[in-house]
Amino acid sequence: MIKIVIAEDQQMLLGAFGSLLNLEEDMEVVGKASNGEEAVLLVKKFHPDVCIMDIEMPGKSGLDAAEELKGLGCKVIILTTFARTGYFQRALKAGVNGYLLKDSPSEELASSIRSVMSGRRIYAPELMDDVYGEENPLTDREKEVLELVANGKNTKEIAEELSIKTGTVRNYISIILDKLEVKNRIEAITQSKEKGWFK
Repeated sequence: MIKIVIAEDQQMLLGAFGSLLNLEEDMEVVGKASNGEEAVLLVKKFHPDVCIMDIEMPGKSGLDAAEELKGLGCKVIILTTFARTGYFQRALKAGVNGYLLKDSPSEELASSIRSVMSGRRIYAPELMDDVYGEENPLTDREKEVLELVANGKNTKEIAEELSIKTGTVRNYISIILDKLEVKNRIEAITQSKEKGWFK
């Protein structure tokens, strides 16, 4: 019997996936979580074979949880609406065994679980085309500045933390906006998150 934990913040989908998989003769859903935090706790508690995880969930995201589950002996399949290269690259780094899109036919889920259990890795074909695409254009220092901005630090605080002048911080920020071709800091942060460029 393949034991499964599902993490999905939309309750209706969580129930539907659970019912669907419980219909399979060789599968049993042993736990359901509505965020990454709960998923990690359930995996530690029930030691399932597979954890199926959404990405965007409140609190801890599916990617954060997948990184935490690495090495615990539980296979992770990401099941998401987002065919974003950055998410996929981060998922690959976290060592996930599968990355499927929610618009795939439902029978694909059960067959993908069996494939993953037999040692294969299953990735949505549309993601494979983009995965060797975009590299982060920012230098290490620019990345550092943007991460501090994302952590809510203002120009003065960033200058103090990096031991540079506030004018230099402003220069870095305008270079970052130019390179990422965005209008403001919020867009720069959003784009970097979507592309999986933040640590």
